[in-house]
Amino acid sequence: MRESEIESRLRAEAKKMGGMAVKFVSPGLNGVPDRIVLLPGRKIAFVELKAPGKKPRPLQVKRMRKLKSLGFPVYVIDGVEQIGGVLDEICAT
Repeated sequence: MRESEIESRLRAEAKKMGGMAVKFVSPGLNGVPDRIVLLPGRKIAFVELKAPGKKPRPLQVKRMRKLKSLGFPVYVIDGVEQIGGVLDEICAT
């Protein structure tokens, strides 16, 4: 399965829940997570998507660590089977 397929499924599942998984692009700041997930009830999290078995690059790890230190939830998803659990966890926070 390709990363783009996982990303597409994340968008669809967030939409089913009444939310959005918007593309996160930050000019001048490389390594940010791929998506910002916004769910009802002011729930927000950052999600980095990877092809199955792939790991974030060192710069991505650094950016995710910074976001976590600011108090934001950050997830790495490398398979469609993880999407439901991640979205449930975001809702529970």
